[in-house]
This record gives sequence, structure tokens and C-alpha cells, in this order.
Amino acid sequence: MARTLATVITVAVLLGLLGLMLRSWRRRSRRDAGLPAGYPLPFDAAVELASAAVLYVATTLRARPLERLNIPGLGFRARARLTVTDAGVILALAGEEAVFIPASAIAVLEDATVAIDRVVETDGLLLLGWRLPGTDGQIVDSYFRILDPSDRVSVNDAIRTIAADALRPAAPDESEA
Repeated sequence: MARTLATVITVAVLLGLLGLMLRSWRRRSRRDAGLPAGYPLPFDAAVELASAAVLYVATTLRARPLERLNIPGLGFRARARLTVTDAGVILALAGEEAVFIPASAIAVLEDATVAIDRVVETDGLLLLGWRLPGTDGQIVDSYFRILDPSDRVSVNDAIRTIAADALRPAAPDESEA
């Protein structure tokens, strides 16, 4: 009898936790439903500069790196294709619409080791920071793990080429001198 009671209590606690997780994800989905998933794809054909198979890890707010955004098309981890064109970056997640990030929206490109609940070897992730459209320049960070290490350099170089002005370090303010 005591064993049955312990089993019932354990099942009830687990179901309660599952219910709380579901409620949290639904709230997050409602909160992020209004956030746009990238920019409209360009109509003209852009020249491909680099492309790589990646594992898409997450997209987070720049100031809150431990809080995953549930932006339509970017809410879940997935295998993806990251393509860099002269117009910007196209992220095609398996089973989702392609997400386009124009070169002018790219704000940050750096290596990362940690993203939410993913920890990899030093600099094993690529962090691409970009401005969400229609949000007064709010920056989000998208994390990727490039599957073939030989593609990493070409993708990095291509993104730095198209977003050279945005990624250039800011000049020191004269008031700081």
C-alpha cells in the first residue's frame, strides 16, 4: 500500500511539472508571436558567397542570453542550411520557412561556447547578432553549430565581408578621451 501511494504521489508531481512546463511554453509562444521571423526574402537573385550545413541551437534577446525566444520558425533546435549571399544571410531550418537577415541588420558575429542549455568546446558555436525588424533596433542572438569545420572559415569570412560596416569596432567617442 505504501509503495502504491509513493507511486501515485510521484506521478502526480511529474504531471504537475509537465503541466507547468506546457503553460510556460504557451505563454512564451503568445509573448513572442508578434516578433517577426527575419525580413522578407529578396526578390532578385543574390550571389551565394558561402553555405554550410548547421545545427540551429537557439535565438535569444541580446540582453537575456538564457531565455530562448519562440519566434515563428526559430523556436526549436533543428538541422539547417546557412547560406551567405551578397544581400544577407538565409537560414533554412528543416520543416520551416527560410529566414532572411539582410547584411544591414547584422550587428554581431563572434564565436561562442555556451547557448542556453548547450555547452560545446571552446568557440564551437557561431553567434550571429541581428536587429529584428519593426522593433526599434532590438538585437537578438542566433546560435549555430557548423557541422563541417572547413565551412566555418568561409561562412565567417563571407558574413564579415557583407556586414563589414556593421561589424567594424565603433570609433572611440571624443568625450571618452
